[in-house]
Amino acid sequence: MPRGAPGEGVPCLRDLFLLRPDVVFLNHGSFGARPRSVFEAYQRWQLELEQQPVEFLGRRFTEVMRGAREAVAAYLGAQADDLVFVPNATTGLNVVARSLPLAPGDEVLTSNHEYGALDSTWRFVCSGRGASYIHRPIPLPVASPEEVVEAIWAGVTPRTRVIFLSHITSPTALTFPVSELVQRARAANILTVIDGAHVPGQRPLSLDKLGADFYSGNLHKWLCAPAGSGFLHARREVQHLLKPLVVSWGWNRTEQLTGPRDPRQIEGRFVDEQEWQGTRDPSAYLAAPEAIRFQAENDWPRVRAECHELLLEARRRIAELTGLPAICPASSEWFSQMAAFPLPRCDAVTLKRRLHDEYRVEVPIVEWNGRQMVRVSIQGYNTLEDVRALVAALAALLPEVAISPA
Repeated sequence: MPRGAPGEGVPCLRDLFLLRPDVVFLNHGSFGARPRSVFEAYQRWQLELEQQPVEFLGRRFTEVMRGAREAVAAYLGAQADDLVFVPNATTGLNVVARSLPLAPGDEVLTSNHEYGALDSTWRFVCSGRGASYIHRPIPLPVASPEEVVEAIWAGVTPRTRVIFLSHITSPTALTFPVSELVQRARAANILTVIDGAHVPGQRPLSLDKLGADFYSGNLHKWLCAPAGSGFLHARREVQHLLKPLVVSWGWNRTEQLTGPRDPRQIEGRFVDEQEWQGTRDPSAYLAAPEAIRFQAENDWPRVRAECHELLLEARRRIAELTGLPAICPASSEWFSQMAAFPLPRCDAVTLKRRLHDEYRVEVPIVEWNGRQMVRVSIQGYNTLEDVRALVAALAALLPEVAISPA
């Protein structure tokens, strides 16, 4: 359904989603939102499971999971046996962080733009092994991808064993140039672990071409699959490093069938060990192909481009309101459908609460390195009226929640 140019008031895709009409929803980046057709597919899978649980989980599970993995892998530019489903990117990255053979004195290099839950994961793992978790600052505003690459790479030392980075950052919503860093790290024999939580559905992705050692992303955010659906991808050459968070029947299954072999040569072990964890509902994973079909049927490259234009309009209007400079150039190289815009110094918690409670605007107010920003997500269901509502609410509330300089 055509959206038209910003300001024309043309109907969008909102009627195809399940969102409540009384909320201005500008926070797709947190938990996503489902189209009706995807949610219905999810419920059909749940019904199938309930009608004959033993048939579904005991005899069909491997087959239906493989079909879903093949569809998702094709969408992500990967091979089905190099990818497993996980509830979310945090889970997938925990598999990696807890598996890698870090030793005392080793270093994990990252930026100061990472998602807090994963910062906690790496601190937890490193503290237990005597390794160090090293943050490289990426100052704002950023001007060029090369600047980011060099800032990160300047932190590499002879002790660096892992580079962990977000492909799209959570607090600042910037797209980082991970491809160049993956190539440099491979040449230096450093493992790369990429947090792609916000990428699938928002930016084109070819995992095999990117070549990161480990990449975990969410399907329930920008791809609009059911909540609790993500993936972990590992290059074939490094899959032997991974250990399952939950040890179940899949552990050692291949060796039981074929006898002991070099784990580097055992095909299928990655999926066997990670996929089956006992009784659980896989319906969110199985409905992910429906999300791929939904976006294909609705010409999602066009939708993304139109969302980007509307996000640029939001950027312009918020900058006019605040008078603050942007944190990056106005280019799709840096952001697609989600961006963070600086705010004057304010009480972020109160602002977020009042935006929702008084104006029914659902949007995150981010606090990062002593700065406050509003992180705006634009999805196919958003219109210029949503942007106007946000700007009007900010205009009314910012003077009331301002914090005077000390």
